[in-house]
Amino acid sequence: MRRASRSGWDKKRLRRWLVLFFIAVAIPTGILVRQAYSQLKWEAFHRHRVMAEELANRIDRRFLELINTEEARSFTDYAFLIVAGDPSAKFVQRSPLSAYPVAAAIPGLIGYFQVDAQGDFSSPLLPQPGVQPSAYGVSNRELDQRRALQNHIQQILIENRLVHARGADALGSAVSLSGAQLRREEDKASEPLESLGIDADKELKTKLELSKQQQPGASQAAFDRLDESRMLPDTKNKQAPLTLGRVEDLKLDAPYQIDSRDKVSGLEASDTAAPSVKRGVRKERSALPEKQLKALNEAVTAEAGTESEIGISLFESEIDAYALSLLDSGHFALFRKVWRDGQRYIQGALIEPQGLFRGVIESTFRGSVLSRVSDVAVAYRGDVLSGYGAQTSREYFSSTEELLGTLLYQTRLSTPLNDLTLIFSITQLPAGPGAAVLTWVTAILLLVLCGGFYLTYRLGTEQINLNRQQQDFVSAVSHELKTPLTSIRMYGEMLREGWADEEKKKTYYEYIHEESERLSRLIDNVLQLARMTRNDMQIELKSIRVAKLMDNIRSKVSSQIERMGFGLNITCPEEARKALIQVDVDCFIQILINLVDNAIKFSRKAEKRVIDIGCQLQGDRTVLLSVRDYGPGVPKEQLRKIFKLFYRSENEMTRETVGTGIGLALVYQLTLAMHGQVDVVNREPGAEFRVSFPRD
Repeated sequence: MRRASRSGWDKKRLRRWLVLFFIAVAIPTGILVRQAYSQLKWEAFHRHRVMAEELANRIDRRFLELINTEEARSFTDYAFLIVAGDPSAKFVQRSPLSAYPVAAAIPGLIGYFQVDAQGDFSSPLLPQPGVQPSAYGVSNRELDQRRALQNHIQQILIENRLVHARGADALGSAVSLSGAQLRREEDKASEPLESLGIDADKELKTKLELSKQQQPGASQAAFDRLDESRMLPDTKNKQAPLTLGRVEDLKLDAPYQIDSRDKVSGLEASDTAAPSVKRGVRKERSALPEKQLKALNEAVTAEAGTESEIGISLFESEIDAYALSLLDSGHFALFRKVWRDGQRYIQGALIEPQGLFRGVIESTFRGSVLSRVSDVAVAYRGDVLSGYGAQTSREYFSSTEELLGTLLYQTRLSTPLNDLTLIFSITQLPAGPGAAVLTWVTAILLLVLCGGFYLTYRLGTEQINLNRQQQDFVSAVSHELKTPLTSIRMYGEMLREGWADEEKKKTYYEYIHEESERLSRLIDNVLQLARMTRNDMQIELKSIRVAKLMDNIRSKVSSQIERMGFGLNITCPEEARKALIQVDVDCFIQILINLVDNAIKFSRKAEKRVIDIGCQLQGDRTVLLSVRDYGPGVPKEQLRKIFKLFYRSENEMTRETVGTGIGLALVYQLTLAMHGQVDVVNREPGAEFRVSFPRD
């Protein structure tokens, strides 16, 4: 049953089953490889997420250091003059915030300001009314520059309806310079003012217009509204000025997030809050010089050892923690509330956001390993204010449309910057160190799998071909055995019955002899094939002259050639006849007989019915023997196939020539066993088989 099943296999059926088997193996293997890659991606993602979390903490700590520095500032630092050291010493000096150009650790800082209970604006850049600036090292040129910067700060606050302009007029009139002198000094300072991008006339006009609309005390309420707005939910329908877009517009996917709260669907559900720092009200005792301007001026200009009466005002103040708000003009206001003698003051600083982000966020981000593969965006209450790309891509972004990739990590900063959110994303996530090994293993596995199936297919097709050839061989052997046996039986019966006269008896005996020799050759070939298949072929090489071999060949094949109606030409020069070669005589004769038999079979219909057998020296160490016919020759595509076992160029059911398909295969194997070489070339007309052996 199994044998019948195997015989029913063909190449098409074999390919079908192998393809199904390949798919059955490849699909689970592909799933396993994909799962392994996904695991590597997941591990790489969370490794980079930890890096992003650590980087965000560093940025947050840097911000807290800056805020803590500002938190430590005294109430009196926001005045131009302060009392240094022990108040009883009455030593007055300039405030650390009065330096010009403004020197502060906060990147992007524009300047400091103070708003009193009446809504009057002041800054530590200019002294109190009545104080001579020159007495404290401020030249007229620097004074105009300070005034321009103060006006710029005041204009920003006025535009955002946080202060009114009447304090500026009073302050300007209190400085002891005439209008003409101010104009001359302003002309001298025009270049630095232009470099600041400040238009003094425009600012003054704006202040005057807005001052008409504002009433004293409105500034305090305006800052209260800023503070209260920080506690309200994000207004997603109102976009802040100078932003890149909304957070929900970011085209980031989140395939590795553990739960939906991590996805970019709005800051309320997506942000991870940084550890909050508890900031409360603190109290401090402060001292300021009283408004005895004449005494102050004299104290500065007096000689050493001269005593001057300087009034010192001692008081206690309560200071709230800082708050941060984004103004309509696009500036950050970092401010705090201070209570003194039952009155409230607003103290703070104006900060340019991009300068702040570049100085803290971008500088820290660029110095990290994460900047090679990740982007970072900065959002304020749902509005994306800025974005910085990885070093391998664009470094800055102009809209949220450019922020693509996978959400890595996002978090809010600590109070008072808890309205700011850092959003890290990755465009190309590295697969991790194990990816290379997995890639090589996958490639090798794929190569082995494909190679194994290809070799299996080749082996299967060879087995199918061999099975068919064996079937053809059985059919051919049956045919080849049946023909001589039938002839021998027929002629034997005729001789037994006495139906032949003496002349015909001789002919019948010759037929019986030739058919028996043909049968003997066929049996010898089959036996030789069996020995060759079992690797049981015994070759005994002996040194023999070519002349003796050629004589044996003549005696073996001449009668067969003549009976088939062919002529025989044997050509062998004398020098070739004298040569010695190492061969097994029986195997050699079997080679030549098979070649002659093959030549007769394929040139039966040739116009020239001649078989040429020749020998010649080829070089110094080789003897070449050849058998040529004048038939149709061998097709080019079959020149290398005809020496394969059981190969026949004709279909077994339609072939016109006799034979089993093992003759040339035996020629090839026997020649190699005797260290020779065999080849075939087409001649015009016919084909020539060449067998060469090394000389002894």
